[in-house]
Amino acid sequence: MNRLNHILLLVLIPTFFLAQKEIMIDYNTYIEKVKKNNIKAINAFQDYKIAKADVKSANALFMPNINFNMTGMSTNSPLMTFGTKLNQKSVTMMDFNPELLNNPESIQNINTRIDVIQPLINLDGFYGRQAAIEKANATRWQALRFEQYIELEAYKSYLILQLAYKAENVLTIANQTADENMTLVENYYKNGMIQKADLLNAQVRVGEVKNQFQIAKSNVKNASDHVLYMMNENELQILRPIEFLDTTISVQYFGNQIPENRFDIKAMESATKAYSNFAKMSSFNMLPRLNAFGSYEWNDKKITGFGASNYMVGIQLSWSVFDGSKSLHKNEKAKLEFQKAKNDLEEYKNHNQLELNKTIRQLNDLEQKVSLYNLAWNQAKEAYKIRKNRYIQGLEKTNDLMMSETMMYQKELEFLQTIFEYNFTKKYLEFLTK
Repeated sequence: MNRLNHILLLVLIPTFFLAQKEIMIDYNTYIEKVKKNNIKAINAFQDYKIAKADVKSANALFMPNINFNMTGMSTNSPLMTFGTKLNQKSVTMMDFNPELLNNPESIQNINTRIDVIQPLINLDGFYGRQAAIEKANATRWQALRFEQYIELEAYKSYLILQLAYKAENVLTIANQTADENMTLVENYYKNGMIQKADLLNAQVRVGEVKNQFQIAKSNVKNASDHVLYMMNENELQILRPIEFLDTTISVQYFGNQIPENRFDIKAMESATKAYSNFAKMSSFNMLPRLNAFGSYEWNDKKITGFGASNYMVGIQLSWSVFDGSKSLHKNEKAKLEFQKAKNDLEEYKNHNQLELNKTIRQLNDLEQKVSLYNLAWNQAKEAYKIRKNRYIQGLEKTNDLMMSETMMYQKELEFLQTIFEYNFTKKYLEFLTK
């Protein structure tokens, strides 16, 4: 049994250390990996490739349609027999004998035929192609905007990882401070200088800090896992950012108007143009179409024979005059969809302008909030230092010391959370104006 335990220990120890492997990563390397490997970003550009394939399909409008057919047959039908001989150019005077005309012998024929149809005037197809082009453009702008969004999400994940490590560091120090204070409280209790209730309160405080510290360590792992997910990596490792959480306030002007050339705006404009072309396509669908056609065929008794040939060329004008008002209703629907697309574009611009205005105000508020929380944290540190010195001198209550210690680390964590909100809001504002 002991031998089995030793074997299991030897197997599990390397796995444990592998799971705890810590890798340093910098922001620029991280973003490049996200752009290259993130599955959602890759699929966004796959949609663009699919839309481009639809454009290539629409190019068939200008290309001829060519079909090749080879048909073998045998018949003794009087009409078909005589017609087949004509096609084979093998009619003789004897074939006009009424007896042979009425009771012909069976005849075999191999018909080889090439048919060509070339569109000449097809206005609905032209606008359908234009609609496919605009749809592809919209998908491309959408993919580029989504890449920017993924970069924003990646920045947020990296920021959360920085915050998680910072919070872990704060709670590490808080844990050490709580242990030091606990030692001080225990000594006071042994000397009869404080009541047992004070000792119990200190023990509760130490337990709370240790629990928060454990949660902070789990948050580091969770944040690291999400950063790995953004890069489409799932290795057993813990990432540590090289850069520290930026706690400085930097004033930067982003503009107060949504840019007209923003990728998502351009995507919706292209989509609106696509609906416009769909409406035109539906209107021109009720007009005549003009196509050129031609065929060339060979008829022979042998499959390798190409002795008798003929051709036919022509122009076809086709016009669906009435289809039960189906085209009229389809045209009306297309116009309504175009109008809806225009309204959606206008509403989208207005909504994003409201979002920009709100974010600008939010960033201004956060600048003030960071300053106030930084001041509160410094005041809480000073208050704790004073209370601890007074406690050592026996001039403060244990509960007041514990509350002061709690307040100090709580204010530091609140300051760090506000810094996180400020940095992300600034990045989001850059995203809105990009």
